[in-house]
Amino acid sequence: MGENGWRWSDAWIFVALVIASGAGRHRRAAATRRPEGVRLADVLSTADHLNQAIPERHEVEGAVRRLVGAGLVSVADGWFRVTPDGERLWRTRPSAGLGTTVDTVQGVLTRRHPPAESEWHLDEDDHAAAVQEYVVRSIPMPRRSPEEHSGRQ
Repeated sequence: MGENGWRWSDAWIFVALVIASGAGRHRRAAATRRPEGVRLADVLSTADHLNQAIPERHEVEGAVRRLVGAGLVSVADGWFRVTPDGERLWRTRPSAGLGTTVDTVQGVLTRRHPPAESEWHLDEDDHAAAVQEYVVRSIPMPRRSPEEHSGRQ
């Protein structure tokens, strides 16, 4: 745990949300992104790609509580969004390679005031459903022969 209450998983979830939402794309205007945000399965997928692990329910819940409490992200109706303050944090962080981005953001967070925690709750069933959705999406579809594709057999 960071000395002021921030955890490494907070940075991990924040970076995953930024990347999943497209907020991290160089010079991409907020108006060109999906305004509704991203779903939990998208955050989990990106987090897995960043750290080769799917975040546990308690890691997501704790991180989102602190990130929402700090005004860096918002969650409404199952949609996760990076707030303008979160975008400012992302855009003004020290440059780093993708492999060290989570550590860099963790350093930025620990220099901030301690996070206030929101009352946001992630239900065990919602986390399990998002993990299942991500796993199913990540299974490659079997290739079909041209005859199957055209309806001939």
